[in-house]
Amino acid sequence: MNYWVSVVFRAIPLAMMVVCLGYGVDIWSTTADASSSVAGPVVTFLAAICLCLFATAATIIRQLIGRFTRTDAVLYPTLGYTLAAGTVAYGLALLWGSSSTRPHTDHYVAGHVVFGLGLISGCVATVATASTKFSLIPQNSVRPEGDRQPPSGAFRPGAFVAMATAPVVLALVAWVFAITNLVLPATSARFTAGHVLAGIAMVCTALIGLVLSILRQVQNSYEPRERLVWPWLVIALGSLALVWGVVLLILDRESYYRTPGLVVIGLGLVCFSILSKIGLLALVWRRTFALANRVPLVPIVTALSCLFLAAFVFEAAVADPSVYIAARVLVGLGAVCFTLYSIVSILESGTSSG
Repeated sequence: MNYWVSVVFRAIPLAMMVVCLGYGVDIWSTTADASSSVAGPVVTFLAAICLCLFATAATIIRQLIGRFTRTDAVLYPTLGYTLAAGTVAYGLALLWGSSSTRPHTDHYVAGHVVFGLGLISGCVATVATASTKFSLIPQNSVRPEGDRQPPSGAFRPGAFVAMATAPVVLALVAWVFAITNLVLPATSARFTAGHVLAGIAMVCTALIGLVLSILRQVQNSYEPRERLVWPWLVIALGSLALVWGVVLLILDRESYYRTPGLVVIGLGLVCFSILSKIGLLALVWRRTFALANRVPLVPIVTALSCLFLAAFVFEAAVADPSVYIAARVLVGLGAVCFTLYSIVSILESGTSSG
């Protein structure tokens, strides 16, 4: 990989982090109403996901350009997990600040969603950790089909199990919080938090496939059936999120159905951005895929979809204040999708032989 190209690919997640951080703080600080008290923290903490994706990008790129050090192997995963822990902690602080007797407060919704973004950040930090031995993937990929001998320098069994388990646990936590909110007596806050957390849980579940794809290719234990299992898992999750969001919009029994409906659609587009990474790893494993350099177009399409949808929702928000939050969160989700373009492009450069 050309050095200056690598600089651009590392700059993209940082630029998207600045967009989310600046836009979120602007929403948070310039308007003092319930909608901005939810949209502000959520958009701001989407920056944590972008910075965790930067840690992943830097981890892989520094291996591709031959500058990866032991310090890097500790620094980038630590950065990711620290951001994830801080985001989770802030989300829980918002939750504890909302009165249990008044679960309709803006802090209740913001706390749950920020907590969920921390869970996604934890999954992405695990992707960065698994990528610390990314350089073994191209080496393993050129071995004969059927060769399952672990390479020298692969992860130890304990480290492999810990990394494989982390996103599973985080996804389960997200599903538990989502289901709990959906089965408790209905309020607008629980409805919104429950459905958005379900979308977040789908993103975390999709990231299980990415972590395991990277780990098993690093360990040289990637099976032919996994070329189908992990991509189709994410296709199912992304499709479920899109349908889920559309159903909420069609039902539209109350005005508060609209925000979770639109945000879950945005989270479904994030799942399809993740699909591009998992699909690329599957397509180029021990084979040549002529269109590998077209795969990075997927997150560009999803990013544009988020941003165009946000534009329409901004127009709708002029007459319908109930979609104020959704319009702004969709901008942040578009930034996350575009950040994933950088990661997929790096993977294409590092793994494709065609």
